This record gives sequence, structure tokens and C-alpha cells, in this order.
Amino acid sequence: MRELWPGASYPLGATWDGAGTNFSLFSEVAERVELCLFDDDGREERVELTEVDGFVWHGYLPGVSPGQRYGYRVHGPYRPAEGHRCNPAKLLLDPYAKAVEGEIRWNEALFSYRFAEPRRANTADSAPYMPKNVVVNPFFDWGNDRAPRTPYHETLIYEAHVRGLTMRHPKVPPAQRGTYAGLAHPAIIEHLLSLGVTAVELMPVHQFVPEHALVARGLTNYWGYNTIAYLAPHNAYAASGQRGEQVLEFKAMVRALHEAGIEVILDVVYNHTAEGDHMGPTLGFRGIDNSAYYRLLDEDRRYYLDYTGCGNSLNVRSPHALQLIMDSLRYWVLEMHVDGFRFDLASALARELHDVDRLSAFFDLVQQDPVVSQVKLIAEPWDVGEGGYQVGNFPPLWTEWNGQYRDSVRDFWRGAPSTLPDFASRLTGSSDLYATSGRRPVASINFATCHDGFTLADLVSYDHKHNEANGEDNRDGTDDNRSWNCGVEGPTDDAAVLELRARQRRNFLATLFLSQGVPMLLAGDELGRTQHGNNNAYCQDNEISWIDWPGAKTEDLEFVRALARLRREHPVFRRRRFFLGGDPGGPRDIVWLTPSGAEMDSHDWHTPYAKSITVYVNGDAISEPGPRGERIRDDSFLILINAHHEDLVFTLPGPEYGLSWETVIDTAAEPTRRGPGEPCRPRGETTLRARSLKLLRRRTP
Repeated sequence: MRELWPGASYPLGATWDGAGTNFSLFSEVAERVELCLFDDDGREERVELTEVDGFVWHGYLPGVSPGQRYGYRVHGPYRPAEGHRCNPAKLLLDPYAKAVEGEIRWNEALFSYRFAEPRRANTADSAPYMPKNVVVNPFFDWGNDRAPRTPYHETLIYEAHVRGLTMRHPKVPPAQRGTYAGLAHPAIIEHLLSLGVTAVELMPVHQFVPEHALVARGLTNYWGYNTIAYLAPHNAYAASGQRGEQVLEFKAMVRALHEAGIEVILDVVYNHTAEGDHMGPTLGFRGIDNSAYYRLLDEDRRYYLDYTGCGNSLNVRSPHALQLIMDSLRYWVLEMHVDGFRFDLASALARELHDVDRLSAFFDLVQQDPVVSQVKLIAEPWDVGEGGYQVGNFPPLWTEWNGQYRDSVRDFWRGAPSTLPDFASRLTGSSDLYATSGRRPVASINFATCHDGFTLADLVSYDHKHNEANGEDNRDGTDDNRSWNCGVEGPTDDAAVLELRARQRRNFLATLFLSQGVPMLLAGDELGRTQHGNNNAYCQDNEISWIDWPGAKTEDLEFVRALARLRREHPVFRRRRFFLGGDPGGPRDIVWLTPSGAEMDSHDWHTPYAKSITVYVNGDAISEPGPRGERIRDDSFLILINAHHEDLVFTLPGPEYGLSWETVIDTAAEPTRRGPGEPCRPRGETTLRARSLKLLRRRTP
């Protein structure tokens, strides 16, 4: 019989100390807890944990070392109407597992009820169909690894998927494609650096499982928003996901990216888990302590509150669920060296009762935490519940995916009426959303495209979604794309349409990089990546979602590199404070002008058909000091924007703004003719093509 010592209740999870392993599991509802150890042949040995302190069951096993596979069985009440779903026939994953080996093999045994009789408990053993937890060795030679700690105003985020970014890159060895090692390959890092990327925002890498219904349709959960273990890197993204080696591979990836000066931000899903609604499988949390980990309906505790559209919501009112979230975040910062987090459906974390509360316990904990509060924190500021759209309402420590930026920029460039004032607000950092709460322009994570929706190429090529490959009769995905196909739906050989689409892509890219705030580029947009009109490719782990490196269209690649270089060299486009305007008689940091060169008045702003403007940004009037307290001086620029469907002649402003101007960017110019043109003089005229943007720099004498 295996020797068992009392061990300790903290830390939770499996902790190896060099001589043995301490196991610790929280469950308030449990009556007995069995630790299940598995050998290489899958044989199971059960060890009952008899020590319990504060509802934490624990024990220490001498001689148990890294690589040991394990899980739990929890004995307790199975009374769904009361919110209890314990079932010792179900092998359960450790919520604090640091590695998971194997995959789900879907079988009725994974469910706590009989398919034919849902009210009857299912006593079939689920262990043969379950992945197993693995004890890990925490040691890793980080060398001289240091977090880049790039300031927000100098940050360029690249949203990417571990598999999608690397699966088809010809320089990445086949064995490393789709893995953490592949993302750390010099060819990938070289591409990121060439774009000026300072941070990669990785779509979910916490261990996740595909939904049963997707697998039944021959699909899978590609995006990964279906977490089952919050401290474990997803094993399928490792060249070797056995014996916990994915932990080492993930750390090596972070170290390589840090050496290149690139931060790692994780997209995390603390709003729900992979166990779904009351008809979902029992994989871990549900069988350990259902009511502690999930929000249940008060009137009938068989059912789950669902603010996510995924079947359940994590119970952020529970101290133990909150502890899991915070312990997980600290682990990824301290042990895995990541640099920040993007919180999926973050509004769900702010629901104390039903309404979203910016002063909820979760945000209080983050604010005072000495580790988590010091990394980049990005909210997706909405969920699917009532009142869940909270753009602009998160606490000052947080930045936000600015959904209003995306919508306003899309509406403006597709020619929607009465969009100029809102577009101007987004271009200048969305002060209407963030200034009153003491936040800065960097509170706005600006994006025109992201993983959820059309790629940039598709945004200008499709009016409607084309999600037939998802097997849901094209019902899934949003219908509110705010896209424009430029006259033809989908692929075309029409040269005029293709030229217009290229111009529109450059308009979106130029707007993104010239806007105040933090730009976020969707991986592959610089390479013309298309999903063929699929705006919800969550289940497409194939060529629909992967970057087609061999067939990439590189006509926009140099344009993106030039934009990133321009932004990096000119602090006037990445200010730390909002524009102040200023008195007409003194220096003004920004001036809004009509195409005729006159200052905009109220009538100009509120003309429904107004779709053109000149913006003067003054490099001599930057209000914030430099890092050493010095005054920041920069060039001054004119941004000329024409979103009309016809060419327009713009008149430059008078000599008080500048005596000579040169073109730096022209989104309507041919790639070989995008260098500086002939200088423009005050009151001179320049023609802007329909739907195009020009950037002019003031020339110094």
C-alpha cells in the first residue's frame, strides 16, 4: 500500500518538492476525495485523501515525481435540483493542474446522466475517455530573461493563433508547425520584428477541449475559447505534449520572444468553462463543487446562469473561484513569464449579482494584487447578457478592446452617412470614452479586424458572411459586419474592383497606425489572408484559418512596415495624453479643417454627407514630457481624408501652419510611387482620389 503523509492544504494543485508531491483540492461539498494515479499502461491506483482543512483535501506522496499522471474522484451528493453534481464514477481534472496529457474521447460515460434517462445518474467510469493531469517539474533555466515592459504608447499588438500563424510557414520545420516551438522559430520572430510588433496577443492557450457537438460534425474548437484547466498550456500546441513537456516548450517560446523584445499577452477565458450547460459533460469543476464554481439559477439550481452564450458562467462571487482566477494569473506571470492578459467577455467577470459592476470583487483583487496589477490588462468589454456592453466603463488600470473604434472606422470608410464626428473621436484616442475616468489614449486598443469576424481582405470583399463550412446553415456569426465588397461579392477579376479593395485595405491600415491609442493588427492582414467570407471560423482548424505563407499576397506588407516605422519615429501619433485643442491665438496641438482649408464649424461637423476632412497635428505642441522630463518635439503633419465615392480637390491651410509640405503616405498611389512627391505650398491644391487618405509632413527650411 502506498505511503501517504498528511501534506499541506496550500498550495492547491500538485506540487513536487524534489522528494515527493503534495496534492491539494478544494471541495466544500465533498464527503470523500480519492486521488487517482495512472501508470503508463493506464492502470489506476486510488489513494483516499483523509486530511481536510477549510474544505481543502490534501495529502503528500513520497516518491511521486514529475511525469506522474493523476486525476480525482469526488464522493458527495448528486442532487442537481440543489446544485450538487458529485459522481465518483467520473474522473475529474484538477482545476490547478499545470499540465494535461491526452485528449477527450467523447463517450456517454463522460456525462453524469444517462442520455436516454436524463434524471438518472450515469455510473459508467469515465477514466478511459478522459485526459489526465501530469505532475510537472517547475525548474526551467530562464537565463537572463527579462520582461520587455514596453510602455503602452509604444506598443504594437499582433493578435495571433499558435497553430494558424505557424502551420504553413515553409521555414518552420514540419515537426514544429502549429506549436509553441514553431512560434519561437527565428523566421516567425523575424517577420514580427519586421512589422515593428512589440507584443503578440495569443488566442487561448489554456488547456481546452472541443465541444461534443462539433466533434460529431467532424469539426473542432479551433479558437480555444473552451477552457478546462487554467494553469496548463494546451498540450496540442506542443511538439511533445507528453509528461508535461509542453510547459517547458511554452517557457522556451516566451524566453525567445523576450530576447527579441516582444511581449507575450494571453487571451484568457475566465467567464465560462468547457463543461457547458446542465446537459454538458462532467470533466472537473462540475463534479468537484458545482455550486462553488458556477453561477446557478436561484429558482432552479439544475440550471446555469449564462452570460457568455456558452452554457455556464464562472461564479466570480465565490471566494474559491476568485482565488482560482487570481492564482492562475499570478502563475502565468511569475512562473511562465507572460506580460499581460486579454480577458474574453470581461463584463461577465464584473457581475456581482446580475448587473455589471465596475467595483466588483474581481477588479478589487486585481487592483491591489502586487503581481497582476503590474502587467498589461486588456478587457473585451462586453458579454451577451443584458447591459453587458461596457466599452469605456472599465476601471483606470485597464485598457479595452475598443469596439466603437472598429465600428466607427468601418462605417466611415464604407461611406455611411453622419459618421465623421465619431470617426474623428476614434482617430484621436476616444476621449469621449476614457477621459472623464482619468484614463489616457492608451486605454483604447484600436482595431479594424480581429479573430472574431472578417479578415481585412474579407472586410473589403464581402457584404455578407459565408459560413457554410461551419455546418450551421450560415446561421452562426454576426450579420452586423459593417463591411463593403466594393461592388462584387467575393473573388473577382475586375481590375477596378481589385484596385479599390487594395485602396480600402490601405485606408484601414493607415487609419489604424495614425490613430491615438494602441494599434492591434490581426495576424495575416499584412499578407492578404482570407477566410473566404467566413466571419466565425471558430471551428475551422484548416486552411480557412491558417495563414497561407506560400500563397501570401505581399502587396500590403511593405506598407504596414512603413506605417509601423512612421509611428515608431513620430511621437505625435502615439501621444500619452489627449489633444487639448488650444486657443486660436496660441499654439494648438490639433486643428480640424474642411477640404477648402477653412476651420471646421458646427455646421461642417453635422452635415450628414460630410465624409472628408483635413486634420492638422502639431508636433511642436505635444503637452506631455519625455521619459526624462524633456520637451518632446516632432514634425507636424496634415492628414487628408476623403471617404466620398468621387475624387476631391483639397486646399492646404495657410502659411501659419507650414510653408511647405511633402507627401509621406498616399493610399491611392501605386506601390512604386509611394515616396515623397513634389512639395505642396500653403493654399496650394492637391487631389485626393475617391476613398483615399494622404499624409503630408511639414518640411523644415
